[in-house]
Order: sequence, then structure tokens, then C-alpha cells
Amino acid sequence: MQLWRLGAYALGVLILLAVMLGLPQLLGERQRDRHAGTPYEGGVLGTGSARVRLSAQYYVIAMVFVVFDLEAAFLFAWAVAARQLGWAAWVEVVVFVAVLFATLVYLWRAGALDWGTSAVLRRRARGGARGISR
Repeated sequence: MQLWRLGAYALGVLILLAVMLGLPQLLGERQRDRHAGTPYEGGVLGTGSARVRLSAQYYVIAMVFVVFDLEAAFLFAWAVAARQLGWAAWVEVVVFVAVLFATLVYLWRAGALDWGTSAVLRRRARGGARGISR
């Protein structure tokens, strides 16, 4: 076997990595002023902590968005090739959309889509959260 090619490739990658990490240290500016380490975004100085705690509900909405966004990509690909795929693919898409619709109904009934102040008040009136809306 010719493992020397793999070794030469690995050595080349390591040398390139060392050059890419070392060159900025050698050629970069050395001056430091008191404002160099402060964050500056769009002309507005930052206030408060950068570590904002978001509700778990925010992440549930994000995951639901990703799932349904991916579903739209699948449906678009199906729509482009619908004539060539025939009736079997049409039945599969109907089943796919029915499962997604059932998922949406479940998420709606579980309260995963309610994350405003009215949802918080309803959960408190019920005596706590249940299901996904925790």
C-alpha cells in the first residue's frame, strides 16, 4: 500500500494549519488601547450582559419552524417532479401532509404555539404547564 501519500497529505495539512495560526501572530498589530476589547456593534455601545436567558418556549418554536420549513422544501421538490412521479407519489404526499397537519394540530392543542402573555395567564389559571408548553 502507498500510505506515504496519506502521511504527506496529513503533514501538509498540519504545516498549513501552523502557518495559518502563526502568521497573524507574527504580522498582526501589537498596540492595545483601552477600547480595543470592548464590543461595538453598529455605532451603539453595548449595555447589560450578552448572556440573555431565553425561555424554553423560544427553542420549541424554533424547532417547529425548522420542521415545517423542511417540509416545505420536500413539498417543493415533489411539486417540481409531480408529473413524472405519478399517482403513487401523490398518495405519499397526501399522507405526508396529513401527518404534518396532525402534528400541527397536536402542537396547537398542547400549547406549543402559544407563547404570549395570554398563554402564560392561561397556564397559571390551569395550575401550571402541561405537555410541550413547559
